[in-house]
Amino acid sequence: MSSLLLPLNAISHFLVDALCAATVFGPCAAAGDLAAPVLAYNTLAFSTQCFVGLAADRLRRHAAAASAAMLLIVAGFALPLPAAARIVCIGAGNSVFHVAGGAMTLERSRGRAGELGVFVAPGAVGLALGTLWPRLGPVFAALLALCALAVVPVEARAEVPSAAAPAKRETAPLIPVLLTLAVAVRAVGGSAVSFPWKNGAALSLLTVMCVFAGKTAGGFVCDRLGARRTALLSIVPAALLVAFGAQWMAPSLLGQFALNLTMPVTLWLLYRAMPDAPGFAFGLAASALWPGAIIGRLLTGPVLWACVLVTFLFGLWAILYAERKINGWEETKT
Repeated sequence: MSSLLLPLNAISHFLVDALCAATVFGPCAAAGDLAAPVLAYNTLAFSTQCFVGLAADRLRRHAAAASAAMLLIVAGFALPLPAAARIVCIGAGNSVFHVAGGAMTLERSRGRAGELGVFVAPGAVGLALGTLWPRLGPVFAALLALCALAVVPVEARAEVPSAAAPAKRETAPLIPVLLTLAVAVRAVGGSAVSFPWKNGAALSLLTVMCVFAGKTAGGFVCDRLGARRTALLSIVPAALLVAFGAQWMAPSLLGQFALNLTMPVTLWLLYRAMPDAPGFAFGLAASALWPGAIIGRLLTGPVLWACVLVTFLFGLWAILYAERKINGWEETKT
């Protein structure tokens, strides 16, 4: 990947999520109750990404799509629109940007997972800043507009790897299904618990930085140790820390770091299973996050810890199974 394209996409991801949050908690909040706008935005932004991915894989104009999506988000924030129209603009723009940016990253990563972690991680920080300080919206909008103008020429100058995707192979639908379920159940377990110690902006940002660090490191750890070892080293301690340590800050933060190590791993395995469909691979995983998060927030009761353990361990099994099958395909091809 070009030395400029990956950081530009990562910064754009930060600004996209920051401006979307600033729009929801800024102009949309001024219109009244936030429950409906938040639900509508998240549903549109996440649940549509698998369909956007299918279209992206047919059109193969990822840079142009990312640029248009960023400008649509800027328009949703800056123009004097009704709240519903703002939600449509930022929700649709967010969905298209994530798929286009993720597909660009996957196609130019030379089969490595590290670049994917660098791309996905900044979104969590942007979301937190836009939520906490929506008044920074004009700053986010100006910077995002500049990124939108830069991405097409930067992508055009970027080196196209000679082996931009894993070798084409026959694949079974079960592998993408299991990996998608792994993403969903991780979201269930991760959102089911609450952290009573997390009050105030400082502690919220500290938690987000652990999420950011985990997602960033996860891809590089995967490249170094492989998907199997990374999953074993991260999911097992994450399950224990999240299930039994949520009442205390230190184990909770460590659990968030460990849990998020697996995010780029799962996306990377999905791409290896569907190398001809980078947009759909990225969008499929993203689409599973929101329903998983909703289910997790609905769970309560004394057996919550058991739900966390079961969901995380299912995710671990799915990753281990998928990694073994995919490696078997590659060995057969060679």
